[in-house]
Amino acid sequence: MSIQLLHNKLIKKRLTVSVAESCTGGLLAHNLTKLANSSKYFQMGLTTYSNQAKIKILKVNKDIIVKYGAVSHECCKAMVKNLSKISNSKINVSITGIAGPGGGTKEKPVGLVYIGIKKRNFIKIYENKFKSKTREKLQILTVKEVIKNLLNLI
Repeated sequence: MSIQLLHNKLIKKRLTVSVAESCTGGLLAHNLTKLANSSKYFQMGLTTYSNQAKIKILKVNKDIIVKYGAVSHECCKAMVKNLSKISNSKINVSITGIAGPGGGTKEKPVGLVYIGIKKRNFIKIYENKFKSKTREKLQILTVKEVIKNLLNLI
């Protein structure tokens, strides 16, 4: 699954994309914009790393973060739904997870990553438990998973 294939499909189908990233720190936006003509589909990339950024920029309800945590199905869904209101893109993606090496718990281990994809009224939240224990590898695996999911969706 390659970014080149996704790039070509997005342009051909005239689809636009925006992303809200946390644990990947902008790596998805980087990959979506590294090929020429990406401006035909890429509209916005937000790195909402802190809880404060998720609340202030993406308008994630503070109660969701308090009750479920920033790394949760519920937070990821709120991120992607609210991103779609800001961006007006046809496809919106949110990512939140624990990249490690610290910060994990038994319930939420390092490698737990939620990916939210919204296309029109369709919303899917993917829960991933990546085995990699290095931040960089986990970020790369997450971006590859998003690309794969987007290719399957479009």
